[in-house]
Amino acid sequence: MRFDETYKGLRVLDLATNIAGPFSAMILGDMGADVIKVERSPAGDDTRGLPPTHDGTATVFLAVNRNKRSLLLDLRDPADRALLLDLAANADVVVESFPPGVGEKLGFTYEAFRSRNPDIILCSVSAFGDGPVGSRMPGYDALVQAVSGLMSFTGSAGDPTVRIAPSVLDLGTGMWAAMGMMAALARRAAGGGGEHVRPALIDTAFNLMNHQLLGYLATGNEPEKLGSGAPSAAPYGVFRASDGELMIATASEPQFPRLCAALGLPPLGEEARFATIPDRIANRTDLDALIAARIAGRSVAEWLDILGEAGISCGRVNGVGEAIALPEVSERGLFVDLPGETGTAPLSQLRLPIDRAGAGVRAAPPALGAHSDAIRAALGAAKDWPAAG
Repeated sequence: MRFDETYKGLRVLDLATNIAGPFSAMILGDMGADVIKVERSPAGDDTRGLPPTHDGTATVFLAVNRNKRSLLLDLRDPADRALLLDLAANADVVVESFPPGVGEKLGFTYEAFRSRNPDIILCSVSAFGDGPVGSRMPGYDALVQAVSGLMSFTGSAGDPTVRIAPSVLDLGTGMWAAMGMMAALARRAAGGGGEHVRPALIDTAFNLMNHQLLGYLATGNEPEKLGSGAPSAAPYGVFRASDGELMIATASEPQFPRLCAALGLPPLGEEARFATIPDRIANRTDLDALIAARIAGRSVAEWLDILGEAGISCGRVNGVGEAIALPEVSERGLFVDLPGETGTAPLSQLRLPIDRAGAGVRAAPPALGAHSDAIRAALGAAKDWPAAG
């Protein structure tokens, strides 16, 4: 079975906006599900208006909405709300990310969907969950990064606190949401019935902190801002060469003496303050200064040859344009060409990491409301899930 046939015939109703929820629905779409994206009239998904754009469509929207049909509805209109409930009655999965209280006001709760469809799987994506406290807290990726503590040790010592640049909590929560829905589908297939899956960005944040969080629980010490460094290894970080930056990652005892020899600093390995990993961590500032002075004297390419020959984990700090051009990226086939749906110029899409052949990248993200007429006509005639095509 091909990757894009895994969920062939699965019917998904995507009511979510922004990144996390739509990304989770797109994952199911890549795996073959028929996804109808319901967008609020008149502007559609919030991300459609965000810069930068490609042929007038926001790249944020393009990144997480392929393999979907777009249905434009006015959820203030009772007739459109009834139409949405008819769709949900024939869906397998509904994904939503309504702000706190909005789903209840509209009548789009798990109980409402379940009364029409006992086997429905509802995935409710939120920032802080649906408990008495969390349900009153709307939020975005950066806000949850800040509140969760994740942002507190991002950046360099003495510098202002910064967010992790990619939308790691949105995308991570989208992945957890997709896994949660897959698990619920498996339980339903085994006779478990419908289910309410409730991933939250705050959960993702704590899971991403992982060993740093357990380190705090074990010691009571707050994680430190280490820039490009790591709390459990040294030397480990970015060093400036004569023409660029170089990442050196030595996370094992055998690598350190080889690094010292390659840098022409063999006595360092004999000094008590650098004898073991804990010693080197305790004296990280002094060690980094000694290594930085050496690295500055040669080019990145020279050091890659020298350190590579010594078996040291190292690499050039590339810009995005340089990284995209790497032979490793081409070898992995990470980008799949896909023509625009409404005459727009082609824009490559990133395949999912679990879709080695890129078979799931099939249909371009839809134009706003592109399928509204066909879906309304089919649903009005049969009161059933409208077939794609």
